[in-house]
Amino acid sequence: MIEPGLLPPRAPDAHKGDAGRVFILAGSSGMSGAAALCTTGALRVGAGLVTLGIPKSLHHPMVEKLTEAMFHLLPETKEGSLGLAGLADIASTADHMDAVALGPGLSQHQQTKELVRQLLPKIAKPLVLDADGLNALAEEIGLLKKLSLPVILTPHPGEMGRLTRLSPDDVQRDRERIATEFAKKYNVIVVLKGHATVVADYAGSVYVNDTGNPGMASGGCGDVLTGMIAGLLGQRLSLWDAARLGVYLHGLAGDLAASERGEIGLLASDLADRIPQAIRKYQSMSSV
Repeated sequence: MIEPGLLPPRAPDAHKGDAGRVFILAGSSGMSGAAALCTTGALRVGAGLVTLGIPKSLHHPMVEKLTEAMFHLLPETKEGSLGLAGLADIASTADHMDAVALGPGLSQHQQTKELVRQLLPKIAKPLVLDADGLNALAEEIGLLKKLSLPVILTPHPGEMGRLTRLSPDDVQRDRERIATEFAKKYNVIVVLKGHATVVADYAGSVYVNDTGNPGMASGGCGDVLTGMIAGLLGQRLSLWDAARLGVYLHGLAGDLAASERGEIGLLASDLADRIPQAIRKYQSMSSV
């Protein structure tokens, strides 16, 4: 069980700026859903203003998926992924935000991966790196030692394997040790997803989550988590608290969805819809 009080009730005079500005870089042609789910996760966890940076050709389909987010349209490759020409614009936009999330659905286009690698050292705000962001990083892992701030990495076992040059089976056999050693070595926080998600801190602390269920083994659930953690960072939680609370609330929302609809056929959007209920349940436990 996570400790109470990490996300206190809002002040009566709170405004959207108080709840944080989050910048999400996600999506490419054929993978706009990942961007939508990540953005929804940030909004549902309470971020005040969420801006989604996307390849410009995705604007019309994303407007249909999201009504509460703002959009930042960026240069793209011929294949419809983020292009390197957007580097300066992205870095400048990130400077005006409280938190950044990078990775869901970006694709593994070579130019997009190079964009990620050049961008990482330029971001001086709390950052969550996931999915194709991690795949780009895995090819140049030493970049982690050049960053101005620690970051939160949210790999599944396959992505963790690519980061550590291990097989997913090797990762699964010793999840806690591998996550902890990597976090210490590279001065990051690792959220190793899966049953009993492990959150490991560069200072040596470890949290093993006890919420969630097998129904969450469904496409898009990890994208929601990335947005949730970024949304909590935007609300000024520390990296450690945002990672742990994000994982806990994500699993709790999944449990609420499964209790209503069952585990089989549970969708990432079902989970996202129940994030406010999960927060209310957590806060009610916190007030006891």
